[in-house]
Amino acid sequence: MRKFIFGLPIFFLVIIFPLCLYSSDYLAEADSLYNQGGIENFKRSIDLYSKVSENSPGYYEAVWKSARACREYGNEAKKKNLRGWKDICAEYGKMGMHYALKAIEIEPGKADGHYYYSLSVGTYSDGVSILTALREGLKNKTQQSLERSYELDKMYNDAGPMLSLGRFWAVLPWPLRDRKKALKFYREYQATPYFVKNMEARVFFAELLIELGGKQNIAEAKGHLEKATQSDNAYYKKQALRFLADLK
Repeated sequence: MRKFIFGLPIFFLVIIFPLCLYSSDYLAEADSLYNQGGIENFKRSIDLYSKVSENSPGYYEAVWKSARACREYGNEAKKKNLRGWKDICAEYGKMGMHYALKAIEIEPGKADGHYYYSLSVGTYSDGVSILTALREGLKNKTQQSLERSYELDKMYNDAGPMLSLGRFWAVLPWPLRDRKKALKFYREYQATPYFVKNMEARVFFAELLIELGGKQNIAEAKGHLEKATQSDNAYYKKQALRFLADLK
């Protein structure tokens, strides 16, 4: 016979309830580390998010945040040019894809999983190359996830789906690349309040404008790059300076 205390099964009080408290503590600590930023904090947050995800597989918040942290860790490794960064991007990009798919399975109607699946594919591609990712059939899956996140909430993560769709169509190799679609999404993103301070977006946009060519596009590209050279982010500042040097 099942025994109860205060109307609750003993199993819940002895096993499930402490586990919930344990998961909640780990999640709060992981959030704190992630919000502090920095590559080491991203790495430490992954370990904590993963523990919660393993102990509570259906815990949606822990699962999608695991995907986000994996993506950020890989992306920071690339920007800082860490030794072995390509291996890091391949490993953690794939891990991010895994967690994002779990998030989509739990909550298909929320943007988090779809968005971070596509970004994790991008990080994975940084590690193994875009051509390898394409050979593995990730192009359509990435496109579908990006379009789904855009459909669900295009203003998610400071209008991230708009910017990511623009980047997606801009970096695909020929003949998959579609610069007109890329420009459409970049222009839409440019109209949001997030564009002004986003140096990454300015560099991405300038790169596309340079590829499109024409005096007007080149002039606009220079303006975005000059703004980006004032960035506190050394990675995008360096990229902006390189593009400007190539234009001279």
